Amino acid sequence: MLPPLRIGPLRIDTPVVLAPMAGVTNRAFRRLCREHGAGLYVAEMVTSRALVERTEESMRIIRHDDDERPRSVQVYGVDPATVGAAVRMLVEEDRADHVDLNFGCPVPKVTRRGGGAVLPWKRELFAGIVRAAVQAAHPHGVPVTVKMRKGIDEDHLTYLEAGRVAQDLGVAAVALHARTAADYYSGTADWEAIARLKEAVTDVPVLGNGDIWSAEDALEMVRTTGCDGVVIGRGCQGRPWLFADLAAAFHGSDVRVRPGLAEVAGVVRRHAELMVEEFGDEGKALREMRKHMAWYLKGYVVGGALRARLGLVESLAQLDDLLAELDLDQPYPGEAAEGQRGRAGSPKRPVLPEGWLDSRELGEDFRRALAEAELSVSGG
Repeated sequence: MLPPLRIGPLRIDTPVVLAPMAGVTNRAFRRLCREHGAGLYVAEMVTSRALVERTEESMRIIRHDDDERPRSVQVYGVDPATVGAAVRMLVEEDRADHVDLNFGCPVPKVTRRGGGAVLPWKRELFAGIVRAAVQAAHPHGVPVTVKMRKGIDEDHLTYLEAGRVAQDLGVAAVALHARTAADYYSGTADWEAIARLKEAVTDVPVLGNGDIWSAEDALEMVRTTGCDGVVIGRGCQGRPWLFADLAAAFHGSDVRVRPGLAEVAGVVRRHAELMVEEFGDEGKALREMRKHMAWYLKGYVVGGALRARLGLVESLAQLDDLLAELDLDQPYPGEAAEGQRGRAGSPKRPVLPEGWLDSRELGEDFRRALAEAELSVSGG
């Protein structure tokens, strides 16, 4: 058994964190995960500017169920003042019990403006953002954590320095997705980097992220790296019951959830109902559900035509009709339903602002350009 995870005043009995994923970890999906197991469930990433401006979509993203505790929000920003203002809003209005800062997004629309996974390259800017968030949250006892990648690429690694800086500035934990921005979601996560970060950051918990597809993977990551907990991203897509497996594993049980197709169909239906509640618009909710279908059905025998129709579902009634066409007597298909899911792709040359790598310091030109990186609402 691994001891509970301590994130500031928060005690997480099962040391597992749901990673924020754009378009996935909304309130509906978080409820499904919470119903299956214990942990800390982080909402979709929201930009600091959108929070300060109180856009309709940003306010939806930070909504939590009445019984959702701790309430966790991930904030993305490139301007310390705006990040500080956003965190201050969250804590003063009692909208979050935990705030995570995103320094891990590798998508070009973020990195081309110097944000996400490439931002820690600018040491002063990284420190300024972390300091502003911690100072805003501290009076209210709300812990701030940092999630990051190894760096821009193997020649421009930042994670050890960033981890130590974040620790010294008062964050409550540091999480590492053990890939670079250039890796994107490809290849194999570098778990050795998690072990090195654990050696470098000794005063606060270190969490590992990357290539956890099963409870056994999580146990192996903890065993080999010494990390204090794990962060689950793509591994739970179409498998919210993975959190039940993780809870069992971290408490010494070998019991695992192995659903037949009838059980999976039931979860799909419930997920869709919760999505309708989330968006208040059945058409929008079912359009958002489409991406989940292939994840839920991975490994099960489902004809191509039926899969395609499920990928175009438009209403709950249509979903019911399509689910009824499944061979619901199918048992769990074993390894075919497990392993990698979600986006992977190939390594990508990071898209950076021109001259970004020339210096670790932030010049005035970059300072002005970074204001444009405060996108409305986006995640990664």
